[in-house]
Amino acid sequence: MAVAEQIPPPQVKETKPHRNGRWAGFLHVLDVRMKEMRREPEVIFWVFGFPILLALGLGIAFRNKPADRASVVIVAQSGATNAVTALQGSTQRSPIRAEVLEESEALRGFRLGKYDLVIREKADGGYEYRYDPARPESVLARALADDALQTAAGRTNPLNTSVVTSSEPGSRYIDFLIPGLLGMNLMNAAMWGIGFALVDMRQRKLLKRFVATPMRRSDFLLALLSSRLVLMLIEISLLLGFGVLAFHMRVLGSLWTILLIGSIGAISFGGLGLLTACRAQKIESASGLMNLVMMPMWIFSGVFFSAERFPAVVQPIIRALPLTALNDALRATILEGSSLVAQSGRIFVMAAWGVISFALALRWFRWR
Repeated sequence: MAVAEQIPPPQVKETKPHRNGRWAGFLHVLDVRMKEMRREPEVIFWVFGFPILLALGLGIAFRNKPADRASVVIVAQSGATNAVTALQGSTQRSPIRAEVLEESEALRGFRLGKYDLVIREKADGGYEYRYDPARPESVLARALADDALQTAAGRTNPLNTSVVTSSEPGSRYIDFLIPGLLGMNLMNAAMWGIGFALVDMRQRKLLKRFVATPMRRSDFLLALLSSRLVLMLIEISLLLGFGVLAFHMRVLGSLWTILLIGSIGAISFGGLGLLTACRAQKIESASGLMNLVMMPMWIFSGVFFSAERFPAVVQPIIRALPLTALNDALRATILEGSSLVAQSGRIFVMAAWGVISFALALRWFRWR
């Protein structure tokens, strides 16, 4: 009796969709993603509500207001009263708040940051300034106090100068902040929204079921990526609209240019989100990887302060980061009215990150 041939078990492999339903899988996954977000109010808050609250808080904290008065303490001596009179008499020109204390109390208050400057009268009638060069408010207090005391002593300025103050929209901190918050929110929403969803489906064994469906990996990943574009339109509209209504922010550039730059940025960070989560098995692993990717950009890419503050030797690396390119392109378009062509270099940086990360994610992605 002949030994029956062993039939190897069938191998599961991806099947290509029927020609008539080429985008059916993509559209179904995209529709499901939209429904999931609509049914999760906490997602709506973190994507749309939190950036507005952050902009409101920082905008109020750094709103236009009179300059803070320099806090000066004078060591109690015979000439302390004259120094106080000279300093307080210059309040209209140099905002200074002066007090007279014993030396030990004055030095203690300065050490604890209560006072910006300590003034002591010298034997020859001059003054000794104790200040901290690492504290900008201390440096400013020294300059203001010295100018007030020198003027009270009879000093005259050799040049006739005038001062013109300006607080026009576009030069305020809130105008710098809104585009940075917009770029940061696009990065956070794209990476967390896609990476977390991908790992969550892998943990719940949902990805295994897609193997038996007539859907390609590229369609599945592209649907996750496209879901962020829909939300991106709402994010930009809400945050920019809030800046215009609440802080009278001027948007000089074309809205279509802003939306296109935001779309490219969302795709770029969506690709990074796919790449960081394409092999992660647990939420904790994906969270660590995404924080590792995003943390340098939070610090170096000019969200809350200009990236020019960092040394020149690291500027080429900072300029190569996708969030730096996105923030700079948004600020140039919103605040300066720059054209899309003028941002071609920054757009290329974002597009390169998006294409390369999506290609690597597509190559390394596994259903299981």
